[in-house]
Amino acid sequence: MALVIQNQCIDIKDGICTTSCPVDCIYEGERMYYIHPTECIECGMCESICPVDAIRYDDELDAENAVFAQINREVFEDENGEIVEPGGWRKDDPPVPDHPKLADYARREPADQES
Repeated sequence: MALVIQNQCIDIKDGICTTSCPVDCIYEGERMYYIHPTECIECGMCESICPVDAIRYDDELDAENAVFAQINREVFEDENGEIVEPGGWRKDDPPVPDHPKLADYARREPADQES
């Protein structure tokens, strides 16, 4: 099982999950965060701290968010489909380019966020 960040994170990007990750496997993208599928040790710390409830194990994803297992994996693949191992995210790293499927999701403004 892998931990996956779902659509609740798009344009919200709270980032508290990155502070709880002991292996720095959560990478900032342009519109959301992504969990590296092989760097993650599946400790669940990020899931327990996410304020928008965006993190789940891949076998717990509902139908609407099932595609995010693929999105979280593919964002780390090179042109040959091999997983790139960046070695851990750091706050001053440039954002990871978002997965092309994120373009299908409308932009959220701060007023769209649920309290």
